[in-house]
Amino acid sequence: MEDVLTEIPPPSRFFKEDLNNFTPPSPPLPSPFLLLSSLDKPLRSSLLIIAISSPSLSVFHRVAAKTLIGTLILPEIPLSGNSIEPSLRDKSCNIYALNDVDNSVLLVSVQYAVSAERSHAIAKLLIGEQIIPERVLIMDSVQSRNFRGKLSPDETFAFKLETSSERKEHSDRSSSSPLLKGLDYFPSGSMVDGLAAALLSRCQMRNIKGTLCVSWPEFGGSGVSLVKSIIKEVLPSLEYSVNSDGEDEYSKLDQIKDHPLDSELYT
Repeated sequence: MEDVLTEIPPPSRFFKEDLNNFTPPSPPLPSPFLLLSSLDKPLRSSLLIIAISSPSLSVFHRVAAKTLIGTLILPEIPLSGNSIEPSLRDKSCNIYALNDVDNSVLLVSVQYAVSAERSHAIAKLLIGEQIIPERVLIMDSVQSRNFRGKLSPDETFAFKLETSSERKEHSDRSSSSPLLKGLDYFPSGSMVDGLAAALLSRCQMRNIKGTLCVSWPEFGGSGVSLVKSIIKEVLPSLEYSVNSDGEDEYSKLDQIKDHPLDSELYT
């Protein structure tokens, strides 16, 4: 007769994923939100620039005339350790008005990594509700894992992706010229993911003229110089402060923020 107390129990009839049904779900994260200095909502702008890549963050950090008008709070990102004055080392997402008292050109500096499940919520906050732009320019880097081809740290290049309304305006030969007329389109077979993809998708859904610029390399002085030349094409009158211009700062850009490993794709 078998000893039911010492006999090895039979294997569970449940799959591991079924066992999770008996555990309470994790509490949902609080929603991200905007804090704006202006009480007039929504903010309207002729151009909204969203800097995600480290080179673009460095370039816009050195812009002389910009006014802080708001910030985007992501509750899971701690504010402890951030400096009083804006710094490239802060984990923050600040909103600025560039060289303009009527906020016709706005800048968003995204200085922390955004996970896949939060990308669309942030894109919704930045485009089309509390901030309504006529045009959007997104600055991100080429991710080697998503690029179809070999990438060398010694070469520099940039590509673009556009929404259908932006491309249609070019084909109609309207008075408005392309934001980045000198750049080729992102090669077929390569992908863009993460927050940049969510932002461009948001522009497409809202029928907003949107352009995504992706550049290589992700870090270093050569990448900063390339991005600076691209931005000069868009905003030729932009002025930069002299005291923070140095290649030593650029060489440390890889420490600014961590990049997410996976997210939803935009092809």
